[in-house]
Amino acid sequence: MAALTVGIIGMGDMGKMYARRISAAGWRYVTSQSSELSSLLMPVVSNTSSLTKYNDDLSAFGSSMGVFVEAEAISRVVETYAISTKVGAIVGGQTSCKEPEIMALETFLPKDVEIISCHSLHGPKVDPKGQPLVLIKQRASAESFERIENLLACFGSQQVRLTAPEHDRITADTQAVTHAAFLSMGTAWQANDQFPWEMSRYVGGIENVKCNIMLRIYSNKWHVYAGLAILNSQARQQIRQYARSVTELFKLMNGGERHKFEQRVRSAGKAVFGVAGSSRDLLLRDELLDQFSLGKVPKQRTPNSHLTLLAMVDCWSKLGIDPYDHMICSTPLFRLWLGVSEYLFRKPQLLDETIKTAIEDTSFRMDDLEFTIAARGWSECVDYGSFSNYQQRFERTQKYFQPRFPDAIRVGNEMIKVILDRT
Repeated sequence: MAALTVGIIGMGDMGKMYARRISAAGWRYVTSQSSELSSLLMPVVSNTSSLTKYNDDLSAFGSSMGVFVEAEAISRVVETYAISTKVGAIVGGQTSCKEPEIMALETFLPKDVEIISCHSLHGPKVDPKGQPLVLIKQRASAESFERIENLLACFGSQQVRLTAPEHDRITADTQAVTHAAFLSMGTAWQANDQFPWEMSRYVGGIENVKCNIMLRIYSNKWHVYAGLAILNSQARQQIRQYARSVTELFKLMNGGERHKFEQRVRSAGKAVFGVAGSSRDLLLRDELLDQFSLGKVPKQRTPNSHLTLLAMVDCWSKLGIDPYDHMICSTPLFRLWLGVSEYLFRKPQLLDETIKTAIEDTSFRMDDLEFTIAARGWSECVDYGSFSNYQQRFERTQKYFQPRFPDAIRVGNEMIKVILDRT
């Protein structure tokens, strides 16, 4: 059987990352932006003659085609290219929400075209080695599926076979609320005109995770998160519950209702993590992450209400989600977030301190108020289903933090390496 020639539609950050890896492994590919790509790949491709300059109709040329566009645009793009797709080709997308992608592929592609989709569960700036790579055999022979597995083996990723509905449920469980939490943090800190890593109140490993990952998310493009949040119905439900958990816990804190607050927090922690002090090994140690601070502030940690984390665990509890169920398909960001949540709830002294701080200490009350407003705002934005509104909210905060992105990416990569080495 002839070797695959890969067509790539959409040369954003993920499309470029795939092109680099595929080309470096010796596979032949074509792209609608091949002249741009030739320049991009020159430093890493020894045999540049393998870069076929075919600009007009790559869908008719490639025996395998990947569509690397945001989920909102997938239907329009597939409809445009479907009519000229090569007979017997294998086509798939790389969106974070598979329901609209599969619907578009099934609707517009000829019946003699096979469908195998994928999704790398990490950002374009993360080394794919060891990361989860979901493969979805929607309409294909076993032989074709094996060919795609072999093609993508050059990533060194951990390949996971799922159906499209399984993929969407797992990404909702592991990514939707995680993104919403960090987006809300950034919006709240911007509203308070704060760079938290420069303040003595945000010191310690847990705070380092919050600051670094918030910056890492805002350093990416808005559509990376919008498609998953808006087009995945299960994600919308979870983001809505997270905003509700934040609001209800904040009201209990602000009203000084310690008994109700403590009962709710401990009940959620028991449902998700079991008894505090459990013998199961922790994913992370707070002291391990102390080294990843962006600021130069005093090293003594300040007690924090940790509303962001308390609400996360409350949300998981209310929705009956076991965050450990999908570790094989979890993103580095989710593992970090789960790690610090677990650390808080399974350290009895730290949880006691957090509950006491949330009720008695008003130092973080204004921060928590802005965070509550931000969480509700992001939930409403997702419920409205407006991509333009999502983009405006995202880019407003992104502009505020932009000067610190280079440091955040560097430190974030180091943090991710730590979590990968431990999980």
